[in-house]
Amino acid sequence: MAANIEVASVNPPVQYKTTPWLLLFSGIIGLYAAFTLTQDKFAILEDPNFVPSCSINPVLSCGAVIVTEQASVFGFPNPIIGLVTYSVVITLAVLLLSRVVLPGWVWLGLNLGALGGLAFVVWLVFQSLYVIDALCPFCMVAWVGTILIFWFSTAENAKAGRFTRSGSPGFLSEIFSSLRWVFIGSTLLVILTLIFINWMDFWLGRT
Repeated sequence: MAANIEVASVNPPVQYKTTPWLLLFSGIIGLYAAFTLTQDKFAILEDPNFVPSCSINPVLSCGAVIVTEQASVFGFPNPIIGLVTYSVVITLAVLLLSRVVLPGWVWLGLNLGALGGLAFVVWLVFQSLYVIDALCPFCMVAWVGTILIFWFSTAENAKAGRFTRSGSPGFLSEIFSSLRWVFIGSTLLVILTLIFINWMDFWLGRT
């Protein structure tokens, strides 16, 4: 086996035993959302009158979002990025569940990629709420997957001391990693609050 990757014998392969399962879950829901959105995008290209199953009302409308420029930032459908990245996360999660110890650079690479994904999610949230004026339910599932992956990988790296030169977690890293669920909940709560405020009249039946 490669020198950088070895099978764990005594020590657990991760700091939190739930991390592989949580990464697997996050990757699966993200991949499912990306796959569904990719199918819907090609269906709309073939038939402009096609209505995706997640087009529920004027606010929750995948169809209204999929056809925008923001849905193809790099010249191709955004979900195609998800098909690749979520597959990578699922692969890493399966390796971890197989008790393979991943080298630090893989963990940091996962964290950096998730940070880029989180930044993309923040941009997409802004675009959906204040430019497109519509929400794509499956896009939001992908947002949740990315948010979970970021905070889980960050907490894992903090707990393992990968952010410090000494290789040991400091006091702040210990606190940060222990509050990972608080950060996850806070991130989701902020997004839900913005969604509620932006379409308050609609949710309250005033329109």
